[in-house]
Amino acid sequence: MQVKKIPVLKVSDSVAEQIEEMIRSGMFLAGEKLPSVRELCELFGVGRSAVRDAITTLKGKGIVDVKRGEGTFILEFDSTRLFNSHLLLTSPKDISELFQVRKILEPGIAEMAAVHRSEADLNVMEEIFSNQSIKGWESDYLLHKVIAEAAGNEIIKQFLQFISTTMKNAMIDFHHYIEKNPATAKMMEHQHLVIYESIKHGKPQQAKQMMMEHLDFVEKELLNSHVIRQTVGR
Repeated sequence: MQVKKIPVLKVSDSVAEQIEEMIRSGMFLAGEKLPSVRELCELFGVGRSAVRDAITTLKGKGIVDVKRGEGTFILEFDSTRLFNSHLLLTSPKDISELFQVRKILEPGIAEMAAVHRSEADLNVMEEIFSNQSIKGWESDYLLHKVIAEAAGNEIIKQFLQFISTTMKNAMIDFHHYIEKNPATAKMMEHQHLVIYESIKHGKPQQAKQMMMEHLDFVEKELLNSHVIRQTVGR
């Protein structure tokens, strides 16, 4: 994994995100000790306070545990942290369980969005498709987020926010994979467009069905990318 130098703005958040990505990619495994603060400073080219703040952030998410005099250690996955931390998708089981939740929620959300969406909602979706500065996982994440908002149910919106960061992690992982698979990327773009058209033209059952097919497709491809990554890493 290529390490990026950290920009001045929100340094500690950027450090935390990169460490989190390293854990998700398998560079650091559950139970392992993170490099020292000094080593992380050198790795990212930042100051000690930025690294310490990043570790505090990761500890608050339940991703690491700081043991006085010993160092910082990666925690095992714990499903009880679903609603109070940001989960890492480190195994096929984690991925499947996330998509079980998504397939319970999002087809129904798309169905509701086709009934309740406003012109403003549609305009935002169109902007996501047309704005070339919004690409990859960001456009994917934003589209699903806007569809949830278009459903017009505040409880659903808040519930989806509980797993939004985990969804983002899955999308980032998936888009790393499809960068080398243009046919997969093209298929996903088509699926997003069909879901949008179903919502735009007020076809709730079609929106529901298309969302389910989309999630089935993404889950299969994401699991495949995980197998490939694990095999290559051996």
